[in-house]
Amino acid sequence: RDTMVTQPRILRTLVWLISALMGLMAGCQERPTPYGPLDAQAAFILDVYYAQTYDPEASVEDLREQIRSTVYLQGLPPRLAVVEDLSIADGDRVIPVRLYRPGWRPVYPVLVFYHGGGWIRGDLDTHDTICRHLALKAGCLVVSVEYRLAPENPFPAAVEDAYAALLWVAEHAREIGGDSSRLAVAGDSSGGNLAAVMAIACRDRSYPQLRHQVLFYPVTDISCMDRASYTAFGEGYMLERGTMEHFRDCYVPGAADWDDPRASPLLADNLHGLPPATIITAHFDVLRDEGQDYAARLAGAGVPVHLGHYPGVFHGFLNFGLLLEEAAAALDEAAHELCLAFHE
Repeated sequence: RDTMVTQPRILRTLVWLISALMGLMAGCQERPTPYGPLDAQAAFILDVYYAQTYDPEASVEDLREQIRSTVYLQGLPPRLAVVEDLSIADGDRVIPVRLYRPGWRPVYPVLVFYHGGGWIRGDLDTHDTICRHLALKAGCLVVSVEYRLAPENPFPAAVEDAYAALLWVAEHAREIGGDSSRLAVAGDSSGGNLAAVMAIACRDRSYPQLRHQVLFYPVTDISCMDRASYTAFGEGYMLERGTMEHFRDCYVPGAADWDDPRASPLLADNLHGLPPATIITAHFDVLRDEGQDYAARLAGAGVPVHLGHYPGVFHGFLNFGLLLEEAAAALDEAAHELCLAFHE
């Protein structure tokens, strides 16, 4: 694995860490807003982000570097028995994946994880700590997928890679110490979008069978950015409306495809027969309403849904586990639901 760290990344990381320590020492105060109180540490993170990191004119490469520079804010990565990089051959392309094994039992349930980043950024490293925690807390193998990114590879490239990797895991589970009869998907933000799309694809193709889907603050409808949460939190709360529009235009450049269920699973005609879902939402998040709308539609279709809502934090709060206790709580909540699904 390449462990080289660029100078800009070092500087950005140091700024974040020093600012975080200063915030902890200062004893941040909960911040009242017209939409309810913002967690004290969440408010401080936003202040640092907008003072040091946010750039509305950032290029795609700059955005990719930004997410890499905040990896250490997820906290210390727990040690696991095995963390191994693998490659999946799918036709003429190779899909990098990373396997996480929490211990030495002969067989584990398997969780396939899709990272967030607006479909244009993120990789195996940016979500490494999150995947380690899920493997440890849920007692399962985790296979993290590095799907092709836009704008170099627009929709549906990410969907194709996501399903190809899931299919490989189902067919090769025994080889990696997994149980293909206990298989689930998960993802955060755009990765949550891909996980939801995979659940629909597996139902439609009758393979593989999934036990559960975990969607952390997922994108479920790119065709509509006029929900109340977009109006309330479209500026000043980490993920902004303009940023989401940029992500969408990079990933799905043609508006005619915005209502394709492979891009907007909330718009699927039929959600019956999908695996039970755990959906985690953040209050100060433009994606809050579409995540809750998806939970409601699933429940209306007879799909068991566990909805976990975190009132004091913003989109992407899992990436700040060093500073936000809600990150650990959300991972614990998701892991608990996964354990129930794997061992029912």
